[in-house]
Amino acid sequence: MTTTTLKPETAGQVTDAVRWALSAGEPLELVGAGSRRGLGRPVQAAHALDLSGLTGVVAYEPEELVLTALAGTPMAEIRALLAGRGQHLAFEPPDIETGTGGTLGGLVASGLAGPRRISAGSARDHTLGIAGVSGRGEAYKGGGKVVKNVTGYDLPKLMAGSFGTLTALTEITVKVLPAPEDTATLLLFGLDDPTAIDALGEALRSPYEVSGAAHLPAGIAARSGVPALARAGGAVTLVRLEGFGPSVAARVAMLRPELRADAVIGREESLAAWREVRDAAWFAGVGADGPLPNPPPPSSPSTASAGEGRGGGSGDGHLWKLSVPPAAGPATVAIIRRTLDVEVVYDWGGGLVWLAAPPDSGPAIRAALTVGGHATLVRAPEAARAAAEVFQPLPGPLMALSRRVKDSFDPNGILNPGRMYAGL
Repeated sequence: MTTTTLKPETAGQVTDAVRWALSAGEPLELVGAGSRRGLGRPVQAAHALDLSGLTGVVAYEPEELVLTALAGTPMAEIRALLAGRGQHLAFEPPDIETGTGGTLGGLVASGLAGPRRISAGSARDHTLGIAGVSGRGEAYKGGGKVVKNVTGYDLPKLMAGSFGTLTALTEITVKVLPAPEDTATLLLFGLDDPTAIDALGEALRSPYEVSGAAHLPAGIAARSGVPALARAGGAVTLVRLEGFGPSVAARVAMLRPELRADAVIGREESLAAWREVRDAAWFAGVGADGPLPNPPPPSSPSTASAGEGRGGGSGDGHLWKLSVPPAAGPATVAIIRRTLDVEVVYDWGGGLVWLAAPPDSGPAIRAALTVGGHATLVRAPEAARAAAEVFQPLPGPLMALSRRVKDSFDPNGILNPGRMYAGL
């Protein structure tokens, strides 16, 4: 358990802190706002290195589509700054923990992306440059501050999704893009899971530049905060189109008859609906050590469809994120439902499955990945995360490679030891 906290305010002080930990043989838990502290295995360290004091935008060049900020800069501040210039982070970073959005460093370190991942890429694709301190106590920089940079080894992409196990990030440069002028969402009502995923595949293969493709089974849709979804009376399948107003209207007019969509919702309802998808909002509190803010109301027996409810309707369950071949999503869930009572939401055209399941379901969930993919335990109480394989177990060669990378940056295991895999 953490007993002391070091809170540097400059990059130089971060270097000093890591060097002290290295010389003393004392591991550090890296934290920012703490919004993603529940992701991954608990870190067994007596000291925390709090990077939230490294805050502020270093440079923002809207015309060059580049922003550089210190790692502890709150995402709320960055979002507001970008919105003021009609720009955004196109990979649509989710906030599945506290609702605060966390910090830029936590965002990049966790490497998560939202519904627009299928069209805009991941957090890794938008991370251009980093500065930080390795577990060797060495301050260094990688990447650059231009959108196209091919000089040297691409360290920024390596840091994205490393969960603070390789480097204490102090500064990050990200690519930004113009925010869509307009948004509309086609709704298809009452489809079962396989039929819905087929429809989403058809939409994604179309020439209409779909930027979001999700499916909400009946019990999930019923507790949405968006009236058009909650009142549908069954499952809802969502297809998002974004861009300039006239372009969105024209594409909606062409795609709606092809998909036989039942309804279309405009910008405001679309934004609200996709925030729910982005943050897996229906599962707020599931698997948490304590209540999360503003959990949605539980579904009632009259609105939950067969196979839904007990696995995900309460905080007693665990929240999983499955990445599978899109067409295999429903079949994978069907295998899981042979032995487990779960609730699911499909995103990325079926390639991402949010799954609320009973505790100790990991072996059954991973056994269902018969056609490939991986399962990550996104939210569970600390004791459960300490005992479970939170991330998909790696085959021998990949684990050996991961160890070599860890040894290159942090040979003494000072930074977030065990956060991703025990002993690593």
